[in-house]
Amino acid sequence: MAEFTMELNDEQKEVRDWLHGFAADVIRPAAAEWDEREETPWPVIQEAAKVGIYSLDFYAQQYFDATGLGIPMAMEELFWGDAGIALSIVGTGLAAVGVLANGTEEQIGTWIPQMYGDANDVKVAAFCSSEPDAGSDVASMRTRAVYDEAKDEWVINGTKTWATNGGIANVHVVVAVVDPDLGSKGHASFIIPPGTPGCSQGQKFKKHGIRASHTAEVILDNVRVPGSCLLGGKEKLDERLARAREKAKKGGERVKNAAMATFEASRPAVGAMAVGTARAAYEVALEYATTREQFGRPIIDNQGVAFQLADMRTQIDAARLLVWRASWMAVNGKPFTAAEGSMSKLFASETAKKVTAQAIQILGGNGYTREYPVERMHRDAAIYTIFEGTSEIQRLVIARTLSGMPIR
Repeated sequence: MAEFTMELNDEQKEVRDWLHGFAADVIRPAAAEWDEREETPWPVIQEAAKVGIYSLDFYAQQYFDATGLGIPMAMEELFWGDAGIALSIVGTGLAAVGVLANGTEEQIGTWIPQMYGDANDVKVAAFCSSEPDAGSDVASMRTRAVYDEAKDEWVINGTKTWATNGGIANVHVVVAVVDPDLGSKGHASFIIPPGTPGCSQGQKFKKHGIRASHTAEVILDNVRVPGSCLLGGKEKLDERLARAREKAKKGGERVKNAAMATFEASRPAVGAMAVGTARAAYEVALEYATTREQFGRPIIDNQGVAFQLADMRTQIDAARLLVWRASWMAVNGKPFTAAEGSMSKLFASETAKKVTAQAIQILGGNGYTREYPVERMHRDAAIYTIFEGTSEIQRLVIARTLSGMPIR
């Protein structure tokens, strides 16, 4: 087990500097254009693939970093560049985490490479959990998967929404209900292979922020997938459902479902994304405050501005420490006994919203225009308190974990 440290080692620093260079030289110059176009930045993703950032090997290297700091360090640097483009680059990772968290070794080896493709033929993947009537309330999920024993196939019907890369993905990972009587415990995850009939894109959303990232509905109309596409396999599912039914009879402890296992693993990473966006806005505000003069002196000479910057930097560093702690705990098998994963996402997400708003205030009228990037960063930051569990849901998770009570 790696000791917890707040210092990156030499190899991690080298990777961080490499990512920072890519974010500064490739992502940032393209950020405003793709935000305006509201389209997937395929050329930037391809550039990331060419240098090895958008690849299974790079993702795996960071994911299995024994210190746990590989993923949050990478996320912070890429999202420092631009949140929309960065999400297009890393969005496939959520689907990959879904397979890693729930799949067999054979499924991991078969499907994750197909999620990325290669530098000459870039692919993306989508994780599909939310529905029009079931976002935070996963127990209300309606997408249904029914097993056809005669053909060893699962038949899936339903509509997913808010899916990053939904409809344009080569591989979709879909969470569906297999036993409605068990509520959220009766869910399972399925691979939808490329070109599967009945899987199509619905509405593509025009968003307030992260506009370079494709977000859409996914329609599942009598989608048939082989039994081998059930993540973890049917034997494991049957055992899990049997335990859930038995515990339901006895009023036993909660059983985690497939979607929650994925989100729990990814929450510190989302926190790191928020830290990157907050840091970017803070740096713009700091530079502006030291060079912008009013009444014959730089505006940072005013306590009202200087104290804001001091608070911004303090909050960013505190958020990063919470993210790093949760990431280290996760990779070293330390249970989140105080919901540390949710704590990291909650605090970092709220910090990003607050810091980007303060950055606009420090820049004044300039901050409100698209001539400066902070207005885009503020629009982007709004998503962190919403996706992969709202701030309200994070607080609910934390409160339930600390108290052991079924708080509603």
